[in-house]
Amino acid sequence: MDEKNKSEDKSEHKIFSVNLAKDQKISLPVIEEQLRVEKKTVKTGSVHISKSTYKDEAIIEVPVSKEKVIVEKKVFNTYIDTPPPPIRQEGDKTIISVVREVLVVEKRLMLTEEIHITKQKTEEIVEVKESLQKEEVTVKRQK
Repeated sequence: MDEKNKSEDKSEHKIFSVNLAKDQKISLPVIEEQLRVEKKTVKTGSVHISKSTYKDEAIIEVPVSKEKVIVEKKVFNTYIDTPPPPIRQEGDKTIISVVREVLVVEKRLMLTEEIHITKQKTEEIVEVKESLQKEEVTVKRQK
């Protein structure tokens, strides 16, 4: 048996033969190893996060539209037999006829003038200055 115990201490596996008497028995212990695993949380460092806001001036060009109305007065002083339409459109002009009644031996309409209205659209570039905010994040690792 001593030889067997010696062999168990070694990591090698050897087979031994032992001579026993007829009714003699040998008990062989069966050993099983078990593994137990544990985990631990270990602090390896820390992180510091900061956020800063700053302003930056920005200049951009913005197109701005304008409309201008031109009013022209055209004098006719002409007698007419039928009234003209009160308002009419010719292209981009709106025309309003102005009439008056004139006393004569007979009553007739006299076209005295027309008002011509024209829209003119112009565009100009205007600089707009405005403050814009930006945010910046800084991350610092601390040990």
